[in-house]
Amino acid sequence: MTARHRVVIIGGGFAGLRAARALRSAPVDVTLIDRRNYHLFQPLLYQVATGSLSPGQIAAPIRSVLSRQKNTRVLMGDVVDIDPAGKRVVLADGAAFEYDSLIVAAGSQTSYYGHDVWQQWAPGMKSIEEATNIRHKILYAFEAAERLTDPAERQAWLRFVIVGAGATGVELAGAIGEIARQTLKNDFRSIRPQDAEIILLDGAPRVLTSFPEELARKAAASLARLGVQVKTGVMVKEIDHDGVTIESSGATDRMPSKTVIWAGGVTAPALGRTLASRTKAETDRGGRLKVKADLTVPGYPDLYMVGDLARASGPDGKPLPCVAQVAMQQGTVQFRSRITVFVEWAIEDLTFNRGARLITGPAATDFDFNKEMASEERRRPAA
Repeated sequence: MTARHRVVIIGGGFAGLRAARALRSAPVDVTLIDRRNYHLFQPLLYQVATGSLSPGQIAAPIRSVLSRQKNTRVLMGDVVDIDPAGKRVVLADGAAFEYDSLIVAAGSQTSYYGHDVWQQWAPGMKSIEEATNIRHKILYAFEAAERLTDPAERQAWLRFVIVGAGATGVELAGAIGEIARQTLKNDFRSIRPQDAEIILLDGAPRVLTSFPEELARKAAASLARLGVQVKTGVMVKEIDHDGVTIESSGATDRMPSKTVIWAGGVTAPALGRTLASRTKAETDRGGRLKVKADLTVPGYPDLYMVGDLARASGPDGKPLPCVAQVAMQQGTVQFRSRITVFVEWAIEDLTFNRGARLITGPAATDFDFNKEMASEERRRPAA
């Protein structure tokens, strides 16, 4: 009896989960491995960070999501090494799993651009733990300011600095603005929460550089109405316990602040660097592996890179922000065709994410993970 084709998927985020679900009717055995046993709707982490949603509203057990998929098992573990020649993955506890095809969807991690020491003063937002920590920092800042009488000390607590004006920074700045000017405006006696300063910093000339200019202008106008100060063309030089030092047009400025949040960028995780070394694959500055049009690593036809770790190029040679667009154009067959089908469905997630990430009003809190997953299931074409 011929053994069934073994597919190992690393990562239970959007890309990994969609890959697993796309293979639900395929004659393969799927093993999905993730460090956590739940799928996280990461675009709404900022809502957890600002108290609009609870962690349970944006997370769902992976086993529950895949419970009806009999050809799939879910394992909790941290993959630390990949042997492309021997076709096996190795976990931190020493366990190893062999594969016939491997899909790497390990995501990304926060990048401090060589200044990792800043992390203790300016947390990123890539996990539920980080989001709840930021929520504590934001709410505690108002509590601390309420007890202080010195104007300078009080203002340091009421000054919120967000580094990075991409989608995460924009949505977070807007949400903090809503907290200060609406949610908490009547809750304190010694301070006026609406007097809080929310400052959004970025080195680029405008916010949302990966979005169309018209959308960026509208976002900037919305932020202004919420009292957010946008400072572009500035570089962060130092972050410490007492604030941020920035440089703009050759001049240095100091911003005293007890609440600094980092939304400045991402980089490849350690597994991505390990895989690049193992496969001798070319990488970009962010550590993403350059893949072929079918999302495989050059020289390894059974090793797929999807999501944040993959860097694909369009016909003009420029990197594509969404690798799904490349995969949808492929005419691959058999196993690869199923991967292409998965990416077609994934593009719906990317479209939904892009819209949800810009919501700063009450509508954002209406999101229901389980309802959305059920709706997506009904929309999906038959395998």
